[in-house]
Amino acid sequence: MPVSSTLRDVIGLDGRLPRLADATVVLIDYQNTYRTGVMALEGADEALAAGARLLAAARAAGARVVHVVNDGGPDTPYDIRAEIGAISPEVAPADGEPVVVKQFPDAFRDTDLEKTLRELGAGEDLVLAGFMTHMCVTFTAQGAFAQGYRPAVVAEACATRSLAAPDGTVVPAADLHTAALTTIGDLFGTVARTVDDLTRP
Repeated sequence: MPVSSTLRDVIGLDGRLPRLADATVVLIDYQNTYRTGVMALEGADEALAAGARLLAAARAAGARVVHVVNDGGPDTPYDIRAEIGAISPEVAPADGEPVVVKQFPDAFRDTDLEKTLRELGAGEDLVLAGFMTHMCVTFTAQGAFAQGYRPAVVAEACATRSLAAPDGTVVPAADLHTAALTTIGDLFGTVARTVDDLTRP
C-alpha cells in the first residue's frame, strides 16, 4: 500500500522535534477522572508515568510548564472541586506552575491559556501530553497550530479508550490512539514517540 506524503511535508513545515529546554510543556487533563470509573482509559497509568517523566525532565531542563484541567461541574467525573477531577499526584503542579481551567476539548478556547503562555514568555515550541489522545490532546494541538505555535505531542504520555465506530464495530483504544497521533502528525504538529526523544542530545 502506498503511503502518502504528510501535509506538513507538502507545504514545507519543519519536522524536527523541539528542544525541551526551549519549549513550554502543556500537560492536559491528567485528572483522576481517567484512572477509574466510567472514563477510565486503557493504558492510563503507563501514560501517566511517562507524563511524570516528562514533567521531571522539563523541570530539570528549566522548561516552562502549564497544567490544564477540564471542569465539567459538580456531580460529573470532571468536577475539579472533588477528588475524581483532581490532577493526579504524580504530575501535581509545583509552586509557580500555572493551572488553566477549560470546558472544551481545545484548551485555547475560552480560557487563559494564550494569555498564560504570553506571560510566561513562551516561544513557538509547545510540548503536549495528556488525556485523551483523540480528543483534548488532538484538539489542543490543532488550536496551538491555529494560534501559530509549533506543537509536539509525546505519544507514550497520552492514552484514550475504545469506542464504537459508526458501523457498529469497536475501534480499539490502541488504534484510536494511533489514528489521532497520525492526524496530528499529518498537519498540526510533530509526534515524539517517547519522552527520551525530547531529551537526547
